[in-house]
Amino acid sequence: MPDGDLKVKAFEVILSHLLPGGGVAPARANAPAAPAEAKARKEGLKSKSVSSRILVLEDEGFFRNQRTLPEVQEELRSHGWHYAQSNLSGPLQGLVQRRHLRRQQVKHGNKKVWKYSTP
Repeated sequence: MPDGDLKVKAFEVILSHLLPGGGVAPARANAPAAPAEAKARKEGLKSKSVSSRILVLEDEGFFRNQRTLPEVQEELRSHGWHYAQSNLSGPLQGLVQRRHLRRQQVKHGNKKVWKYSTP
């Protein structure tokens, strides 16, 4: 095989290993197993968005009782996720619109506040 053909064949072999479906890709050593990844997602370790982290609280049963925005903020803090209240109101409203949570306006002292719970 001439030198040029050898380079082309070597390139084809390398490319077939790099592209999906082009051969068997080597297993990554740091890739998590499927059950471990599911467990991590459930625990919120893989959750990056505010909405997904609020859903972790829902999975834990936090919203069985009605909760105010400051209570949600405090529970997120206890998990190590720190957000301003202004960054929580939008995602909470989105979860209400997608019917993951329910929202009710309740009189709390002299003012009315929104309280969130599971539907």
